[in-house]
Formats: sequence, C-alpha cells, structure tokens
Amino acid sequence: MTLYNSRQVDNFLFLFVVVFYLYDYVIMWFFLGAKSESKNRDIPFESGVNTVGRINLRMPIQFSLFAILFVIFDVEAFYLYLWSVNVEEVGWIGFFEIFFYYNVFNYYLVFNKKNMLKWILSHKE
Repeated sequence: MTLYNSRQVDNFLFLFVVVFYLYDYVIMWFFLGAKSESKNRDIPFESGVNTVGRINLRMPIQFSLFAILFVIFDVEAFYLYLWSVNVEEVGWIGFFEIFFYYNVFNYYLVFNKKNMLKWILSHKE
C-alpha cells in the first residue's frame, strides 16, 4: 500500500512547476525589466493626448445604478431565451413560473419607472 497515488503526485508536481515558473518570472522581471528614471514616467498618457486638469475624477453613482439596471434586464432577457428553448420540457409549471417572474419584473418596471429613473436623470452636480 502506497502513501500517495500517481494522480496526487502528478498534481503536486504540476503545482510545484507552476509556482516555480511564476516565481522565476517575477525574479526575471525584477532583474531584466526596463528601468526608467525619466521625470515623465508617472505622467498618464492616453492615446497620444496629454491629460489636462485633474485625472482623479469621481464618477456619479447614477452611472452605476443605470449599469446595474441594464444588467438586471439583460439577465431577464437571457432567462426568457432559456425558457423559450426549453418550453416543451418545463410544461405548465414552468410556464406559470416564468409568467410570475416576468410579471414581477414588468410590474416593477412599469410602476416604478418614474421613480427609478427620476433620480438618475434629475440629479445634477
């Protein structure tokens, strides 16, 4: 009876080789990497245009809220596609589940549309 089977040894050797290469790349990067002592090294350079003004701008929360709403309704469309592909397999139970699911989302979208987007569109800094 052996302590380790061949699969465990192979996994250990693979992990060891990966860690060795990662360590090796970090060491090579440290010694062989480009070193620049220029005063322009820390200046951001974006698409050939020098930055003017402050570069640490704060993004308003409205952009994040709008993005979250987009993702929610995009996932809703994905669920509708999955349901439509498997409509015969899910039967009537699946039909009523998806009917309830979409009614909840549509109720929220229709009745809270004014309140949901009012804060996003009316907020000015």
